[in-house]
Amino acid sequence: MMQRAIGILETKGLIALVTGTDAMLKSANVTLKGPMKGVGSALVSATVEGDVAAVKAALDAGASAAQEAGEVVSAHVIARPVGGLDAVLPQRSSKPRSTRTTSK
Repeated sequence: MMQRAIGILETKGLIALVTGTDAMLKSANVTLKGPMKGVGSALVSATVEGDVAAVKAALDAGASAAQEAGEVVSAHVIARPVGGLDAVLPQRSSKPRSTRTTSK
């Protein structure tokens, strides 16, 4: 039985976060949970979800890659999160994005 886990990577600056998120998604079987979030003062975070071992491996790889590109503020794994925690986590929008067209 798979034990669900959540991993949160927080960096100072978007470049470090994008680099870290790329490494997380390439290194283990995890999914990005919602959009990257800006917290303020240049702090940004990304949340991934998967089984405990995969999230731990992904976060280790992501934090290492992000540290090379900038500053890692925090990297944390929450194993077996309580059900109500989803209310405070970023969620993917169910609405399709509209495409903007320009006329000539």
